[in-house]
Amino acid sequence: MRVIIAGCGRVGSTLAVQLAAEGHDVRLIDRLPRTRRLLPTGFPGQFHEGNGYSRTVLESAGIEHADAFVAVTSGDNSNIVSARTAKETYRVPIVLARIYDPRRADIYRELGIPTIASVRWTVHQIHQMLLHRHLTPELTFGNGETLLVRSQLPAYLTGRRLTEFDVDGEIRVVEVTRGGRSIVPARSTPAEPGDLVTFAVAATALGRLRGFLDKELGT
Repeated sequence: MRVIIAGCGRVGSTLAVQLAAEGHDVRLIDRLPRTRRLLPTGFPGQFHEGNGYSRTVLESAGIEHADAFVAVTSGDNSNIVSARTAKETYRVPIVLARIYDPRRADIYRELGIPTIASVRWTVHQIHQMLLHRHLTPELTFGNGETLLVRSQLPAYLTGRRLTEFDVDGEIRVVEVTRGGRSIVPARSTPAEPGDLVTFAVAATALGRLRGFLDKELGT
């Protein structure tokens, strides 16, 4: 996956190193060349000097073929403009932005851009949202250790008891929306076609939940 990160501060550099270590194609943009020093020697990704909303800089970083764009500069205005440019001008599939002023959240929401706040879990949350985008959290608790995520169950799980999906200490079914009505499932409640299920899941278990939901019968 090609990921362009605008902002090479603590969050941007840490996220870039993590993604690059996992084999992703990472390109960083920052207007201050000295921020490159936050990257380790031998960092395999690219560094581009300039503003994250400059089309010239974005195109130099390969925005036209990017799978994701993350705006984590130190300014909300820069993040809004660069995220909007990536989403509306270049149609990047995944666009995420960091937010400092909660009062600006409505601006991002109207643009359809998910936002991340709180310094302690920003990197982890962006990483999870990039790699588990169909399990985007509806709600988070603490510093992001526990999440509420919703997902439509695949057809092959129809007829299974919803409690069978629980994994002690990691995953628990807490709600199911069926035919437009929300219910708290009993032990014997079976899954039905079209069920939209809410899971309480440990952030570290998102990969396990994704694998379970993506699994095809007999594979």
